[in-house]
Amino acid sequence: MKVKALKAALPHTLPICVGFLFLGMSYGFLMRSKGFSFVYPMLMSLFIFAGSMEFITVSLLLSTFNPFYAFFLALMINARHLFYGISLLEKYKNTGWKKFYLIYGMCDESFTINCAVEPPPEVDRGWFLFFVTLLNQIYWVSGATLGALLGYVIHFDTTGIEFVMTALFVVMFINQWEENTDHRPAQIGFVCSFLSLLLLGTKAFILPSMALIVLCLSFGKIQTKHKQQE
Repeated sequence: MKVKALKAALPHTLPICVGFLFLGMSYGFLMRSKGFSFVYPMLMSLFIFAGSMEFITVSLLLSTFNPFYAFFLALMINARHLFYGISLLEKYKNTGWKKFYLIYGMCDESFTINCAVEPPPEVDRGWFLFFVTLLNQIYWVSGATLGALLGYVIHFDTTGIEFVMTALFVVMFINQWEENTDHRPAQIGFVCSFLSLLLLGTKAFILPSMALIVLCLSFGKIQTKHKQQE
C-alpha cells in the first residue's frame, strides 16, 4: 500500500524537485555567504519549511532581536496557509496520524498537487498525500543543505538571489493559468492583490488581499449555485 502510494506520488513531485533543489541551493548559498554554518539552513529548512520566510529569516538573524516583529512578519507572509487549510479540510479527513504531518509540511507546491491530483483508485489517499508532502520537504532540505555545503568551496556575488522565490511563484501562476480554462479565480486574485497593494502598501497588503479574495470567490460560488438552481 505504501509502495503504491509512493510510486503514484513521485511523478507528480519531480517538477517540484527540480525547482526546490535550485531554490534550496540558492538559499543555502545565501546563508553561507552571510557567515552561517551549513547546520543553520539544514535545520531551518527542516523545522521552518517555509521558503519565503526562510529567506527573510536571514535578515532577521542578522538584525536586532525583535520577537514581536518576527512573529507578525511570519504571520503576514504565511497567512495564506490559513486559507489553504480551510480548503483541505475535506481532503485530510480520515488520514489518521498522518494528518499532523500533512498540516505541518504543507507548502504552496504540496497544496497545489494535493488539491489538483486525485490518486488512482487502488492507492490509499492518505498515504498519497503523505508522500507528496514528504518528498517535497526532502527536496527542499536536500537543496538547502547542498547549497550551504557548496558555499564552503564556491564563492560568488549573491546579490538578488532572493528573487528566485518570486520567480517560482510567477512560473506556478503561469502553469496554473495554462492548465485551467476558467481564469476567473486567477483574475480575482490578481485584481484583489493589486488593489490591496495600492491602498495599503507592501508591508500590510497580504492579509486584506487574502480576505478580499475569499469574499469574492465565496460570492461568486453563491451566485453560481443560484443560477444552477434556477
